[in-house]
Amino acid sequence: MTQAAGLASTAAQRVAIIGAGAGGLCAAKYLLARGVEVIVYELGSSVGGLWVYNNDSGLGPAYLSLHLNSEARVTAYKDFSFPSDGPLYPGHADVHRYLQAYAARFDITRHIRFNSKVVDVSALGERWQVQLDDGTRSVFDAVVVASGHQGLPTHPAWKNDFTGEYLHSHSYRVPEPFRDKRVLVVGMGNSAVDIASDICVVTKSTTISARSPVLVMPRMLFGVPTSRVLGKLEKRWMPWPMRRTIREILTRIVHGRMEQWGFVTPKSRTHPTSHPSLMAHFVWDRIRAKPAINAVAGNEVTFSDGTRATYDTVIAGTGYAVDLPFLAPPLRPLDGHRLELFLRVVHPRQRGLYFTGMFNVAGGGNIRMMDDQAEWIAELVCGDATLPDTAGMRRVMEHEQAFLRHHYPGSPRYALELDPTFYRGQLSQERKRGLAHPRPAVTATHAATVLPTTKEGSRVAT
Repeated sequence: MTQAAGLASTAAQRVAIIGAGAGGLCAAKYLLARGVEVIVYELGSSVGGLWVYNNDSGLGPAYLSLHLNSEARVTAYKDFSFPSDGPLYPGHADVHRYLQAYAARFDITRHIRFNSKVVDVSALGERWQVQLDDGTRSVFDAVVVASGHQGLPTHPAWKNDFTGEYLHSHSYRVPEPFRDKRVLVVGMGNSAVDIASDICVVTKSTTISARSPVLVMPRMLFGVPTSRVLGKLEKRWMPWPMRRTIREILTRIVHGRMEQWGFVTPKSRTHPTSHPSLMAHFVWDRIRAKPAINAVAGNEVTFSDGTRATYDTVIAGTGYAVDLPFLAPPLRPLDGHRLELFLRVVHPRQRGLYFTGMFNVAGGGNIRMMDDQAEWIAELVCGDATLPDTAGMRRVMEHEQAFLRHHYPGSPRYALELDPTFYRGQLSQERKRGLAHPRPAVTATHAATVLPTTKEGSRVAT
C-alpha cells in the first residue's frame, strides 16, 4: 500500500519554506528546479542560518572560532562544492559565503522574504495557511520546516543556584570577557569543547564537566581527516562493537586512554567529540576534567566524585530543545526533543508538511544529508514519488525509536541522533521504492486562495 504525497499539478503548486539556512536553501533549489512556486521565510536579513555570525535573527549560536566538524569535501551539497583552495574544515565565515554563493548560483535569493517571522502554520483543508507576525496570511499546498533545532537553549536545573556569571553556549562569542577568570564549561558536545579550547588560553583556569562517557577522537590521522580513515576501515556490514573497537584503537594511539584525562570511555554508542587542539590543552594543563555536577551553592560546585571547586563563570553547553512555536501543539516535538517523523522528513498524519535538518549526526556531513532530504521532498511534493501507507511509516518510526533506545544513552541529546551510514541507506531505499510508484497525474483545480481579512490591519497574501 502506498500513500499519495504529491500535489495537484506543478503549475498550481505553492510551497512555503521556513528558514533560509542550509536546509531551506536546498529545499528551495530542488522545488524551483521543478517549476514549483516557492516563498522562503527568513527571520534574519541574510541566508545562512546558524552560520551567520551575530545573526540579527537573534537565534544564531555562531562564535568567532566556529568551524565545521566534518570535512568540506563530504559536507558540501552534491552539486556545489566548497572552493578547492579553501580549508579542510571551513570556518563560519567560509560556510556563510558558501551558502550565499549557493543561493546566488541557483537564483534562490529573490524568492526569500527576509526579516519575516512566521507565527502560525495551520492546516486549511488539504492546504496550509502561514501567518507572519505582521498579520500577513498566505495559503500554500505544502510547507517545509527548515528552521533548525538549535533555537531554544536548555539549562541545567541548578542554573539559579549559581550566583556567579552564567551563560549558555548559545550566547558565547569570543574569549576575551573571560580573561583571568575561573571558568567551568558544562558538557562535552561540539560547542562546549570548542569554547573550552577557545577560552583556556586567557582564563585563570578552565574545567570541563563531563556527565557522560565520551570518546575524544583525533581530527586528523596520518595527515588526512579521521573520517577518511574510518571510511576505509569501517564497512556497512560491521556490527557496532567492531566499529567501536576500531575507533577506540585509533583514539588510544593518538590520545591514550580517556581515563587518564579524567573521562570515561563509552561502552555504548555515543556522539564522539573531536577537536584539533583540545587534548593538547589537557597536556599543557590549560584544561582539566571533572565528572557530573551533584550540587551548586553560590559560587561553589560539588562534583559526583565528592570534590568541590569555586568558579567565577559557568558556561553551559547543555544543548537545545526543538522549538517550533508556530505549529499547533499536536505537531510540535514530543517532550521538546523528539519529532514524530517518517525518516525525519514526513509527518505521518499531516499531508504536505515536511521537515529537513532535524537530526544530529557525527561525521556524516549535515549539509549533504539535508541535500538528500530536500531532493526527496521535491519528489514527494511534485508527485514523482509516493509514501508508504500510515501503518508502514509508523513501523519504520517505531523501529527507529527502538534502535535509539537500545544503542544510545537515554538523554535528550540523543533524541535526534542518526547513524549516517544506516540513514542514507534507508533514505535511498525509500526514494527508489517511492519513485517506482509515482502518483497518477491530476489536473489542477484550484488557483491561489485569497483569504478574507479577519483582523483589522491584517494583510492577505497569495
